Amino acid sequence: MEFVVIALIVLVLLGATALVVPRMRRGVGGTSTPTIEASPREAPPQAPPRQAAPTVEAPPSVAVPPAAPVEVPPVEVPPAPVEVPPAPTEVPALETPEPTAGRLVRLRARLARSQNLFGKGLMAVLARDKFDDETWEELEETLITADVGVDASREIVERVRERSRVQGTSSAKDLRAMLADELVAALDPGADRTLRSTPSGDKPAVLLVVGVNGSGKTTTCGKIARVLVADGRSVVLGAADTFRAAAADQLATWAGRVGAEVVRGPEGSDPASVAYDAVKRGVEARVDTVLVDTAGRLQNKVGLMDELGKVKRVVAKHGEVDETLLVLDATTGQNGLEQARVFTEVVDVTGVVLTKLDGTAKGGIVIAVQRKLGIPVKLVGLGEGPDDLAPFEPKAFVDALLDES
Repeated sequence: MEFVVIALIVLVLLGATALVVPRMRRGVGGTSTPTIEASPREAPPQAPPRQAAPTVEAPPSVAVPPAAPVEVPPVEVPPAPVEVPPAPTEVPALETPEPTAGRLVRLRARLARSQNLFGKGLMAVLARDKFDDETWEELEETLITADVGVDASREIVERVRERSRVQGTSSAKDLRAMLADELVAALDPGADRTLRSTPSGDKPAVLLVVGVNGSGKTTTCGKIARVLVADGRSVVLGAADTFRAAAADQLATWAGRVGAEVVRGPEGSDPASVAYDAVKRGVEARVDTVLVDTAGRLQNKVGLMDELGKVKRVVAKHGEVDETLLVLDATTGQNGLEQARVFTEVVDVTGVVLTKLDGTAKGGIVIAVQRKLGIPVKLVGLGEGPDDLAPFEPKAFVDALLDES
């Protein structure tokens, strides 16, 4: 009986064990995961043993000397700029030119000093006790030396000689009076020497100033503006000398002194265009006179002379040029006659401005120009002062020429 009980206990234990083992093999969720047995793998082939890399011995290090210390100069910081308020622009006071009436008489002493040797030479000849052919020839040579001209000198001496013979006198005083009369007559005192500076209707008078290089043309142009202002004219100046930047600046300085306006263009621009704009501005501003300064040129340069003719033609589109003034240097003597002749052919010169007359004893060029070309001398320059340009007066000029002092 006991044997049967033990056998039942053993069977119960074996049955419990059989139930527990399958539960332990189940996966999550009560399902068993199939077990896949891997097939036996062959062992991977072994890589051949690596050979050791060759040993490279490094070259011995080169000793580098330490770099020298670099001294850095201290940086100077400039002080902050101080703002200076601009100085107020001062408007220059306008000058009042001296009146032109009688100006040559006021400058007579200056002219007489420059002509002193010439006057003394003439008076020395006229004071001779006896006049013979040789004396009259000496008087003629003295006039020729003063640039009166050969033909004019011969005619003047012949007239004085004839008057002396007819009147029966040969005193120095009478001969001087006779010579003065003949010199004045040679200057054609009846010639119209007024500047045509009066406007016509709505058109201002146009004056064109021409001349050779070095004759003092731009300065003279500025002085002519002062002459016009002194005579009560309002003026616009045209700086048509575009080859020299200084010429336009110089003209602007002269204009600023008397309150005149200047029309100018870029350096090297077309002179005819600047002259045209100046006349146009004169019409718009309703001024009395437009004064156009042109570039100095040599009378034997055909291209430059043709350009001068172009300036006059372009300006004439506003109306005819009223006056063409040729500036001549009195010290050039007879060379001035050739200059005047060429300029007259190109632009029809109507009047001559003779400059530097105080610096020469050859004032006879006035007579030569008048006689040879029939062009009246209208203005003469007697110094470097702003009002040393005077309207020409034949009698006052001759009196200064023969001044005995």
